[in-house]
Amino acid sequence: MKPPTAVAISTRRTYICNGITKRIATEMSRLEPYQIEYNRREAEMCGDVKAGFPSPADDAPRHKLDLLRLIIRHPASTFYFRVSGVSMTDAGLDEGDIIVVDRSLDADDGRIAVCFIDGEFTVKRIRRERGGIRLMPANERYRPIEITAENDFSIWGIVTYVIKKV
Repeated sequence: MKPPTAVAISTRRTYICNGITKRIATEMSRLEPYQIEYNRREAEMCGDVKAGFPSPADDAPRHKLDLLRLIIRHPASTFYFRVSGVSMTDAGLDEGDIIVVDRSLDADDGRIAVCFIDGEFTVKRIRRERGGIRLMPANERYRPIEITAENDFSIWGIVTYVIKKV
């Protein structure tokens, strides 16, 4: 199976996505595409770790951990994006984080999604209200985006994981 090319959000550039050429326009012009690599790299999984009161841990690893297998349920429809901006910081999506987006999942109310609106991509929480959709930021300095019939709008995919550097 040919690994898909992740669509990075970039202004007026054309990328190949699962063999389909797509033209993408957005505000995040400094990003480049991320290839999903399928070379298995396993690490030793040592088990659970308490974040509260310390407890003795096993010295031996329990099993192998393949991070790609853990975070990717649908390889043909999973892509990575790097977050640019601060409108979702209260939801744990910070500038520079990498989000894993699955295009095969349903866009249920309350889920965080990458959306395409009027020629630009954005990541926001979906709110379905009174027969319409609002895109909700997770930062009080930003206003919700009301989707109207005049908007060129689609829900591109659902955020399933956030990868952060600490």
